[in-house]
Amino acid sequence: MTEQEKKTVEARTPPPFSSQASLKAATGGFTEHMEREGFSEHTVKAFLSDLNILSQFVGPGRAINTIGTKDLDNFLEWLQTGRGVPCNDKSLARRLTTLKVFFSWLNEVGVLGTDPAAPIVHQPVSTPLPKILTEEEIQRTQSLTQALRHPASGGRSDARPHLLLTLLLQTGIKKGECMNIVLNHLDLANPQAPAVWIRYNNPRYRHKERMLKLPTEWPEALEEYKDQYEIQDALFPCTARNLEYVLADVATAADLPNGLSFEMLRWTSAVRDYKSGMSADRLRQKMGLSKASWRETKIKLSKLAAQAL
Repeated sequence: MTEQEKKTVEARTPPPFSSQASLKAATGGFTEHMEREGFSEHTVKAFLSDLNILSQFVGPGRAINTIGTKDLDNFLEWLQTGRGVPCNDKSLARRLTTLKVFFSWLNEVGVLGTDPAAPIVHQPVSTPLPKILTEEEIQRTQSLTQALRHPASGGRSDARPHLLLTLLLQTGIKKGECMNIVLNHLDLANPQAPAVWIRYNNPRYRHKERMLKLPTEWPEALEEYKDQYEIQDALFPCTARNLEYVLADVATAADLPNGLSFEMLRWTSAVRDYKSGMSADRLRQKMGLSKASWRETKIKLSKLAAQAL
């Protein structure tokens, strides 16, 4: 279904509740919306925490159609000077984002005729961009991990660093997603198109499941690794900390000034896809992000790509 078709369907769908519903009831409806749209668990918790603070200020039983722009301005002022709890610029910006997403949704689904948060100016907070690898560092690091597979000195062969590095560079998956991979998640039937399924045990996150391509040479390294580590089920039957140590050792050996981490490889992978011309929606889905999370990610990718030129 296209975005236009979705909007048409939404326009024909009756509002989920009355404009006179309480803030508490509206928050419950918004929670269901975030889960349907695939908001990350972190984002859901943060938004609900912010709305709980709003309910403390205006009252949980306050009808949402009586909450106006002035109320929201007063709320933001109270956060900074009247609540008695420190609220830095980053927290304030996040809470304003919550208000804008929440009331925009109420307006879009027809509960509210106007969006009281729309007139409030959003002052984005500048945060440091993630660190990524340069193409030269990628080549140097891959050469190192390849050498570990077949050490010239006759030492112990170790395919795990190369298997892990190339998996993360190609897929850009998160640490938790990596640790959840078991052998039957791998689709190696076609040697020219190996792939991995990213699965979730929690049904709430099934919408984030996706199949991602693997490097064509990856299955060969996999077989070496399976023999070396006697792999039976889990792809990495160790702790995430163990794999972080593997990446740290590679960073030291490859003389990477900013180290090497799951997060760095995820952003490096995304920037490479972005620069290659992958469509925004396809890249968003590959990263397993909701549309709300993608907004900030896309901005960062654009800046990182520009720096990498």
